[in-house]
Amino acid sequence: MVDHATDIGRESAARNRILDTATNLFYAEGVHAVGIDRIIAEAGVAKATFYKYFPAKDELVRAYIQGQSRQGRAMIDKISERSARDSILAIFDLVADAAAQPGYRGCPFLNAAAEYPEPSHPVRQAIDEHRQWKRDLLLGLLEADGCLDPETTADVLTVANDGLLVASHLDKPANLRRLIRETVLRILGLSADA
Repeated sequence: MVDHATDIGRESAARNRILDTATNLFYAEGVHAVGIDRIIAEAGVAKATFYKYFPAKDELVRAYIQGQSRQGRAMIDKISERSARDSILAIFDLVADAAAQPGYRGCPFLNAAAEYPEPSHPVRQAIDEHRQWKRDLLLGLLEADGCLDPETTADVLTVANDGLLVASHLDKPANLRRLIRETVLRILGLSADA
């Protein structure tokens, strides 16, 4: 008797190994710098297994971006019990938390977008879907907080988020957490004592 559950589990483990390997390499070295053969070797899978799950590298890159999105959403879900304003501040605190991690190379979405500049490309569309989700999340929180111009403020916070992510990687300011908090408070029209 064939145990299909075991086969499915093994297949899923191979797919996850490929994706985990690619995630680590893409983030550390860049998407275009990492070839399929290297991912196959480091994941310890056969070439046929790789192509069974990812017929093209771009499909693997899209899965990587979607995985990063799920991870980001899960982190934000953990702070959803707070007030709208505290949630906004906590979302931006995540930038400082990420920047403090060893091996931090900036935002995976911005990094990948630089390698996929064509807006119609499926990888770029996955990036844009994540960015739109985050902007819509901020918009909802701003509306809940009573912001007078939530649309514009959500756009400004999105632009500020991008800038803070770039600065946290390139500049590595020692006072990053304070700069992030001050930036968000000023955009919200609040003082640091708020």
